[in-house]
Amino acid sequence: MIDPAVYLGLFLAAFLAATILPMQSEALLVGALLAGDRPVWALILVAGSGNVLGSIANWFLGRGIERFRDRPWFPVKAGALDRAANWYHRWGKWSLLLSWAPVVGDPLTVVAGILRERFTTFVVLVTIAKFGRYGLLAAMTLAWI
Repeated sequence: MIDPAVYLGLFLAAFLAATILPMQSEALLVGALLAGDRPVWALILVAGSGNVLGSIANWFLGRGIERFRDRPWFPVKAGALDRAANWYHRWGKWSLLLSWAPVVGDPLTVVAGILRERFTTFVVLVTIAKFGRYGLLAAMTLAWI
């Protein structure tokens, strides 16, 4: 069934959930899966695409925001930013495979931009993580019903 509102809502929720805004998209995906009237692959494609694009927005945010780190209004303290950078340097680009994880995933994508991770490497690793998470969630949901 083609219902643009469902797909658009899922895409927007997934996009916003990948940014630094507090949002979740998993419940919408599970609800759409439980309704059972849409192709699973289409729901995963829409949610994954929105989530990856949200992470790309974070990467661009990181590329541009670091120059403001000495300003008093900068949202992250210099020490916290340095710790995040050290952590990212320690684990490297492979830490982006955790970009799906709650709490740490979204800041990781911003730090990757700040530290100038190559865009193509960033997109590949984040795509694997985000689509993997939604695929696993779909498989668990469908196994449950």
